[in-house]
Amino acid sequence: MNKKRHELTDEQWERLKPLLPAQKPKTGRPNLDHRQIINGILWILRTGAPWRDLPDRYGNWKTVSSRFYRWSKLGIWEQISVALQHENDAKGLVDWEVHYMDSTIVRAHQHAAGAKKVMLITRH
Repeated sequence: MNKKRHELTDEQWERLKPLLPAQKPKTGRPNLDHRQIINGILWILRTGAPWRDLPDRYGNWKTVSSRFYRWSKLGIWEQISVALQHENDAKGLVDWEVHYMDSTIVRAHQHAAGAKKVMLITRH
């Protein structure tokens, strides 16, 4: 596959590969190549396009989106994030004086979605 702008470099892939689930599950048919799937997910995340607009080179959009959501539900993305942070911290690459929080992973209480609903009565 030719290197595209939104895809993992070989160096990034080598760091990520050992953190992923097995390519071939114990039962059933092998998964579509993890690198191809992740590159498809990166394309979606970086372009903001809908899943249905995913270029064919990444595979069927349903397969790519299914893997993204399944790994999200299983906590795979969070495990990868933690592992990479620990790896970088061990190398002295994490500056703990700098704080960054990505709101996409901050969980709110189920009732935090909105204020108490109030019925408004208007008179004409």
